[in-house]
Order: sequence, then structure tokens, then C-alpha cells
Amino acid sequence: MIPRGFEVGVATSAFQIEGATREGGRGPSVWDVFTHENGRILDGSTADVATDHYSRFADDVALMRELGVDSYRFSIAWPRIQPRGRGQLSQDGLAFYDRLLDALLVAGVSPMATLYHWDTPAALAGWLDRDTAYRFADYAFSLGEVFGDRIDSWVTINEPATVTLNGYALGLHAPGSTLLFDALPAAHHQLLGHGLAVDALRSAGVRGRVGITNVHSPVEPAGDREDDAAYAALFDHVHNRLFADPVLLGRYPEPPEPFQGLFASLREADRDDAATIAQPLDFYGLNYYFPSRIAAGPGDGSSPDGHASAMSSLPFHLAPWPELGRTGFGWPIAPGFLAVALRELAERYGTALPPVVITESGASFVETADGGDGARVDDGARIDYLADHLSAALAATGPGRAAEGVDLRGFFVWSLLDNFEWAAGYTQKFGLVGVDPRTRDRTPKASYHWLQTVLGDRER
Repeated sequence: MIPRGFEVGVATSAFQIEGATREGGRGPSVWDVFTHENGRILDGSTADVATDHYSRFADDVALMRELGVDSYRFSIAWPRIQPRGRGQLSQDGLAFYDRLLDALLVAGVSPMATLYHWDTPAALAGWLDRDTAYRFADYAFSLGEVFGDRIDSWVTINEPATVTLNGYALGLHAPGSTLLFDALPAAHHQLLGHGLAVDALRSAGVRGRVGITNVHSPVEPAGDREDDAAYAALFDHVHNRLFADPVLLGRYPEPPEPFQGLFASLREADRDDAATIAQPLDFYGLNYYFPSRIAAGPGDGSSPDGHASAMSSLPFHLAPWPELGRTGFGWPIAPGFLAVALRELAERYGTALPPVVITESGASFVETADGGDGARVDDGARIDYLADHLSAALAATGPGRAAEGVDLRGFFVWSLLDNFEWAAGYTQKFGLVGVDPRTRDRTPKASYHWLQTVLGDRER
């Protein structure tokens, strides 16, 4: 049973669905550049058209209205608003989001806007450059002034850990750098940008809640060896605590003893940045997909998002979970570890933890249609996945349970639509709604109708 007042929504991101990458004066992002480089995307595709949401947003809002969700988490494409990442705002870009917001409000769907979901304007130097944090704050203030009266919730940055690790350390995502631990300045500058953006939004007088979204992956060692435990602690540090502690506690965590030298660049960061990064938040966004099992010794370069040659040079690797089922991406299906992630938040941050919203949970699966042209997809595996994860989250935060201290306010399904799935292109399908790759026509799947029934029963 979904509790009264518990927010249920769907989520997308601009680069993955909008398309229209050259329309309305939109500038190129680092992902536009990356996808047009040979060998970067698994199926050789681009997001130039994606799901054509730019032209079909009204249809997508109608799908949300019929689904019965409370909220829609979407992202605003920075290069559509500021083609060069600074200066004058694009009136065409603003007009698109103005139409989208109006349609959502008419449909009774609460807008949750993410300011940055990885599409850095290509004209900027990127997150290794401190100046990008200040440009991001300027962009946030401008959007707060324009849309602050109509957006109910704001997410500053989505998954700074993924941007840092996949984009700057391992080369799997844009901009494609393979700096390993030398990528840490990108982490700091994103966190600084987040803090500056929180201040900017509030200075602009937005009425909505303000938060950040981090992806958390509970970590365990693959075996009983001391090295396994040491590298598991390192991975937990660099994937989870490095991005949550500064936001919630106002300081970087102390690195595990053998690895302190790897984090020297963070010790050299401006001390005044800590207070900026730790601006009080109205909510904390948790993205959860899978746990991580770590073993000592170099691996073959495998990662959850593809093969990364840089990863094979590390003295540890991600070990498999043979006892668990797997998604189409090969990710372990582990709803019990969502409860672990929530428990860890409660234990680590206590009263410093604001209300929590699960801002993404979902999975890709190999899918087949029921039969016939336009037939819906019978994605029972996705129904099981979502039901199990939602149930695990609600149970874990109930009275007397392990994460009782977490004030859990909502759950957003990733994703409304099958979309451009970053380095995997169109090979992975996460949507409640299928999108024909030729026509871009939308067809709700069985999971869409399941969630529609669940939400309808809640209202009754």
C-alpha cells in the first residue's frame, strides 16, 4: 500500500529524449560531440532525434496524465537555454520549457526540474575548470527567475559521481577522459556548482523545494581477504561518501588509510568551498540501481556501463553476483540492497539527512511484443522489479525497520520512455512506454498499465 501523501513520479533527461539538437538555437553539448566520435556509442547511434520529445511533449504529458502519476522529473538542457554556457538566454529554449510546464500544470502533474543531467555546453571548459561552477550558478539563477513560480522541486545536479567516474576517470561517457584519480577536481567543481546553484535558486526567490540527486551503490568485499575489504572501502569512499558527505556533513570523508595520497587534490581545495557545498537542502535525491562487489586485483576492464580500458589498470575490479538475477544491462537485481542504501544514509547522516526522494529506480530488459503491429510489450520482469524495489523502500523506512530514521517522501520510475541510453545507445530499454525506433510512435507497455492500476487503487 502506497502511503497517503507519498509522491510517485516518472523521470527522464533532456539529452536522452528531446532530440532537436540543432533547433531553436540550441548549442552543442559535450554529449553531442561524444556521440559523433567513432566507436563511442555501442550501436553507433546519436541522440540527434532521440524520442523526438521536443516535438511530441504534449503526447508525453498526456501519457503521464493517463498514467496518474503525481510528478514528472525532467531535466532542462543547459545548451538549449545558454547555447555557449554563458550570457544571454535563448528565448526559443525558454519558450519550449514554458510550453512543457504549462502542459504539466494543466494535466495536474507536479514539475521536478533537474538543472544539469550531464549535457555540459561544449563551449565551456568542463568540470575540471572551476569557472564552470560559476557559470552553472548563473544559469541556475536565470532559470529560477524565469520559472521559479511554477516548478515545485529543483534538482541541481544529477549523479556527480557518474559524471566524474564515467566521464572523467574511465572515459565511458562524455567528455571521454581517462584520468582515473586525477579526475577528482571534476567532483569538487560539480559539488561547488551544486552549492552555488542552491544559493542562486533561493536568491532568485523560487517557491519550490531544492535538492541534489546522488547515485548510491552499497558496497561489499568479494571475499574474506584484507585486500578485498580495503578496496571495497575505497570504492565506497569514491562512489558514495565522496559525494554525500560534503553535501550533508560539510566536509570530505577521511580516505581509507592506505589510499590517502590519491585524494591530495581534495585536501588542497579552497576551505571556504565547504560551507557553500553544504547549503541546507529541502530533500536529498537517491538514485539506486544495483550494489557493487569489489575484489582485489586488476580485472578485464568490465564496468556496469561498458568496457573501460582505464579500469583494467586499477588494482581492484567489480566482481559478479552469480546468485542474483540480472537486468538487460547485466546489472544485478537486488531490491534488498535499496534497503541497505537507505539504512546507510540513516546511519551515516542521522539528523543531517533531509527528507529523501528516490529520484530514479528502474531497469532495462530484453522485451518482446504480445503480437501484432503496435501491440504492447509484456514486460512482466519490469513490473516485478518496480514492485519489489518500491516495496523494499517502503518496508525499510517503516516503524521499527532498519532505515526508520529516513523520511522517505517519494519514488520516481526510470523511465517514462525508452530512450537514448548514453554509451549503450538504443540497445537498452528502460521505459514504461515503448518508442518505435523508426516512427517514434509511443506504445504503453504492460508495466505502464500495472502502475496505472496501482495508482488508481491508491486514489480509491
